[in-house]
Formats: sequence, C-alpha cells, structure tokens
Amino acid sequence: MKIGKFGEVNNISIDTIRHYMDLSLIIPEKKGGHYFFDEYCQRDLELILHYKDLGFSLNEIKELFFYKNLAKSMNYEKITFYQSLFKLKYDEMEQEIELLEKKRDKLKEALHNLSIETEISSSILGVDLKVLHLFKCVKCNGNLILEDGIINKNQIIEGKLICNCGEEYAIISGVLTAGNLLKAYEKTSLEDSISDYIHETDTAFLENVQRGGEWSKKKLMQLDLNEKILLDLGSGIGFFLRNIYEELPENCLYIAVDRDLNKLLLLKDVIERRNVKRNIVFICADFLNIPIQSSSIDIVIDQSGTSNYSFEHEEFLLRELNSLFKHNCYLLSSFILFNKFSINSQ
Repeated sequence: MKIGKFGEVNNISIDTIRHYMDLSLIIPEKKGGHYFFDEYCQRDLELILHYKDLGFSLNEIKELFFYKNLAKSMNYEKITFYQSLFKLKYDEMEQEIELLEKKRDKLKEALHNLSIETEISSSILGVDLKVLHLFKCVKCNGNLILEDGIINKNQIIEGKLICNCGEEYAIISGVLTAGNLLKAYEKTSLEDSISDYIHETDTAFLENVQRGGEWSKKKLMQLDLNEKILLDLGSGIGFFLRNIYEELPENCLYIAVDRDLNKLLLLKDVIERRNVKRNIVFICADFLNIPIQSSSIDIVIDQSGTSNYSFEHEEFLLRELNSLFKHNCYLLSSFILFNKFSINSQ
C-alpha cells in the first residue's frame, strides 16, 4: 500500500512515517516515484510502537533494529542481548521515577507554602490621612477637605475630597478619582488577562519589556528613596510596582496613577495581600488632571506612560506635567521605539 493508506491504517501521520524512514526504521520498496509498504513494514512499525511503549527512544530503537536485522543469532544470545538493554532501560526509569518523586515532593511543599500565604489576612490600603495635604483641586488649585469619609486604620476607604469651588474627588474602594473618565467597576478576572497577555504577546517584545523593567529597577534602587515621593505615570496592573514593592523604604510614598479604575483596584488588591506594608496611593485620573500639589514629586517613574499618551496626543506629557515636579526631580523613563514606523517593529 502507498504511504497515505499506510498512515491511515495505522493512524499515524505521513510526517511520522517519513521520519521513521529517515532513521531506516521502516524501509519500504520504491517503485517509480512512490513508496510501497508491505507486511515487513507493518511488522517493523508495530515493533517500533511496542518499543516506544516500553520507553525506548527512537535512537535506542534503532540500535535494537540493528541487532535484529544485522546480527541474526542463536536464541540464547538474543535473549541475553535484549535482557541487557531492557535492564538498562529499567534502571534508567527507576532513577527517573525517583527523581520525579523528589521533584513532586518539592512541588507539593511549594504548593502548601503558597496556600499558607493566601490564608494570611490582607491589609487594607486606602488614602492615608497623613498625605491629604499633597492633594489640590485641579480646577482652582485650592486645598481639599475630606467629607463623608469611611476610615479604617487611618486609611480612607470611601468618601470624597471637596473644594470650595465645588469640585469633588471621590474615593472609591481606597482609590482617589478625578474627572469623568471612570468606567463602572465590574469584578473581572484581570489576573487571568495577565496570563493571556503573556501567552499572546510576542516573546521578543516581552523580553524588551522585561529588560527595560530590570534596568529601571536597578537604577531606582541606586537612589536614596527615604522620605521621597514617587509618581508612577500609567501604572496599569502594576508590573513595575509589583517588582519593586518589598524594596521600597517604609518612609517613602509611591503614587500610582492610571485611567483604568479596574486595573488600579486589581493592583491594590494584589498589593494588600503582600506580607509587608508600604505607603501607596492609587489615583484614577487623566494624566493632565492629577490632583497633586505643585513641586511635590521627587522621582517620576515613566514606564512607557509617555509613549502610550503620545498615541493620542501631540503634546509631550512630561512637559505638560512639569509643574508637579521638584526642580531637582529624578526622571526614570522608558519609551516605546519603532523601527521606521514598521508594523512589525518589536
């Protein structure tokens, strides 16, 4: 029979059959431009599948075939040879099983440790009372006053900051909001979207993002962050903050700004589950409507925030926000660069 029929009868692909032919495990007769497979090919295929079921690799099966086809021997020699190979394979499997059992036990222990971590009660993050002086009204630059606040351990969880001019800034689940850009909060599994993002995004781009993040982290950790105020433009779901969180000093303030309330709520939930507590403020606002006092930011973290802003605006974001920065403000930025605007640029 021809190769297609041979594959159909045995439920294997033509590519697999050709691979076996390349290894000389199956040697069909060639007539004209076609290969024909007879009962000898069928026996060899069945033997290949049998040896594979026993755990032999194709190269090991090839050695067995050499012995079968080139060294026809007395029955006792055949038995001795196969016993030797089978015993080696058996011992090899025993070692692999032992190694796998050790790895399984370590994995079981790791899973147990993770389950313990998830049982640790989470802290509550909101807008800390001691940082209220940092906020101002975007409309008139006036000071803001807390009204109708729900406070837990000095953290404002719900409420609003009001200005004499009539502007109000709602605090929703511990996130300070400004403007009318908010999407209605829906409980979504954004952690699943992180996994989807990693699996669906080009590997080369992810490698660039990872390298840029590691470079930025090293540069940031070289600075004296004590008593400093950090502003993260476009924190999103917090890839950068998650990576540096434990290394932030307790007396610095990290302000995470994003336009997506859902992402900030997810990030806040993730941070609340950490075993250590740092001073974090979450602000949901357009970049040009961040309600922060002028000349208050010591360090700006711009992980592609300006690049993303530039997709929709002609103005250079950092210039627009210059009034928020101290005169000696440290800027830590990474930008998305395109190779001559190629759609395939990574």
